Amino acid sequence: MSQPRQAGDRRPTLRDVAELAGVSTSTASLVFSGKGPVSPGTADRVRAAAEELGFAGPDPLASSLRQGRVGTVAVVVEAPLRDAFRDPFALAVLDGLAEELEAAGRSMLLVAQPADDPVRAVGQLATQAVDAAVFPLCGLRDNPVVAHLGARGIPLVGAGSPADPGVAHVRVDEAGAIGLTTRHVLGLGHTRVASVAMALHPGATTRAVTAADLEGALYPDAGGRLRGFWDLAGPDAAVVQAAALTVGAGEAAGRLLLDRPAAQRPTAVVVQADLLAAGVVRAAQALGLDVPGEVSVTGFDGVDLPWLDQTLTTVVQPGAEKGRALGRLVRAALDGAPVADVDFEVSLRVGTTTAPPPAA
Repeated sequence: MSQPRQAGDRRPTLRDVAELAGVSTSTASLVFSGKGPVSPGTADRVRAAAEELGFAGPDPLASSLRQGRVGTVAVVVEAPLRDAFRDPFALAVLDGLAEELEAAGRSMLLVAQPADDPVRAVGQLATQAVDAAVFPLCGLRDNPVVAHLGARGIPLVGAGSPADPGVAHVRVDEAGAIGLTTRHVLGLGHTRVASVAMALHPGATTRAVTAADLEGALYPDAGGRLRGFWDLAGPDAAVVQAAALTVGAGEAAGRLLLDRPAAQRPTAVVVQADLLAAGVVRAAQALGLDVPGEVSVTGFDGVDLPWLDQTLTTVVQPGAEKGRALGRLVRAALDGAPVADVDFEVSLRVGTTTAPPPAA
């Protein structure tokens, strides 16, 4: 009987196991994969030989490399991971993406890409073997990771950004989507309509923005929604940019719009994200304004906010389904199918935060 393998000995191989068990290498492989007809007696001999040699099984990396796949998909999150994990919409997208990739037997490699140093992610990915890469959340229009991974022939999938012909997108018509809530409040009779926008570029501060800011927007989703709002509400409608995608930033932006005399105050605020909209509702309440009696507020995403004592009127884009759509594009690309942009449908949900404007 062979001696147990000592530290420093050569790692036993599947061929070693097959020789000890007295079977072919292909038969031993079938025992470990469970994908072929092998008699119980033969399987027992192979497993006994493996145990004797200290063989844990075929090297999955070597096997995947022979097949041209490593089973890992890079998921590039263009923000600190803690921010994504605090955003219920981002979590829903990642959940849906993980579900689809798991069904295909693939795992996710989360790569945090700081907006102030996007090249850092290139260095991280340079040492990683991945089958594909996904940009599932709000990101910059231009991303240096695209050129790096594209040069390696790795399929790329995004949710509207980066804006590159080498990336296949699950795409929302951002301008048309924000039009759902903008038309809704205009249809209720509001004429003093304002908006709270997501950050248009990295390092954004909470302040009023102008058409010049829109021209320099580096985040396509925020820029598209702002363009759609101004197309309907008019270029003179006030817009405040929130510094971050948080309830606190939404409250700060809401105060800039609402803390003014009644005759100058908007009676409806169209907001680009539900978390920001919840902050605007809090700002209104802190200022003693009734929602929706004195000011209507709308959101975007359709996430569950159980701690908010009202139901937002919002644009619903189901996050988990969006993640699954991204995963389906990845699977198609890895199967060798041609992939192209696909449209993702959204809808209007009317809640309790909108009503006709107060009587003059």
